[in-house]
Amino acid sequence: MSAIIEATGLVKHYGVVKALDGLDLSVPQGSILGLLGPNGAGKTTAVSILTTLLQPDAGQATVAGADILTNPRDVRRNIGLSGQFAAVDEHLTGFENLDMIGRLYRLGRTKSRQRATELLDWFDLSDAADRPVKTYSGGMRRRLDVAGALVAESPVLFLDEPTTGLDPRSRNELWAIIRDLVGQGTTLLLTTQYLEEADRLADNIVVIDHGRAIAQGTADELKDMVGGERLEVSILKVENLATAKDILGPFAVGEIQIDEHSHELSVPTTGGAPTLTQALRALDTGGVSVRDVTLRRPTLDDVFLALTGHITEEEQEETAS
Repeated sequence: MSAIIEATGLVKHYGVVKALDGLDLSVPQGSILGLLGPNGAGKTTAVSILTTLLQPDAGQATVAGADILTNPRDVRRNIGLSGQFAAVDEHLTGFENLDMIGRLYRLGRTKSRQRATELLDWFDLSDAADRPVKTYSGGMRRRLDVAGALVAESPVLFLDEPTTGLDPRSRNELWAIIRDLVGQGTTLLLTTQYLEEADRLADNIVVIDHGRAIAQGTADELKDMVGGERLEVSILKVENLATAKDILGPFAVGEIQIDEHSHELSVPTTGGAPTLTQALRALDTGGVSVRDVTLRRPTLDDVFLALTGHITEEEQEETAS
């Protein structure tokens, strides 16, 4: 399948800071690429370059067959974009915002109004269609902004953290819309801070750090990179964490992670159920009382931490709150 987004060696500096350091990307037509990375990894810079909002200092890229440097107008004709922050006019109504976008795309009066009505219904905003956007909640503004990226029914969409600020119900609804769009042939490049989002939506994932791609593949392929299983043990007493770590050490095939707040240990291991049984027996012999235990496959959170050395932005926000 041919690539509809192709980037080679993208470099971008902000003074002494190298936001992109030779980034390569390839997105086949009709697929979703999830772009993951810690805060400041270069995700938004990559999107800004591919959508012609920024010029790279080096490298080249094409989108829908058009070169971002020599033919930016054709790039813009074929893309829809929703950035990190809602780019809507708060003095216009929701309907007027979408109608205006349609007029700017030269869809014509009838088509613009029809498309605005369709999208307001699709994003559950029909009841607020005639209200000024300044009266919308943050989640409603976000949904309206994403709807604006879909007005022209462009073959390529760039969504930069599209579900940030949405409640779980709205997030699931947007995921369903994204799957429908891709099922109809749309190509999507998605940046996200929610690893569950990439796991559920992306056909392929590129993990970037310090402006470079450090891993890529399907979610399952990335999980296989960190290997094995994870033994999650929750103990009753925080003072027993160090003892539990020592006891579980022989069962680990990598670094044991400890969460003192929840009294939990995450142990990378192999061997399945027999290893679980032996570990529980060893903890019991060592006098460590267990509250809960699970054995699971690696998640994208494990991949993210193993590859970048950072917890996800989502986890950082939860820790700070």
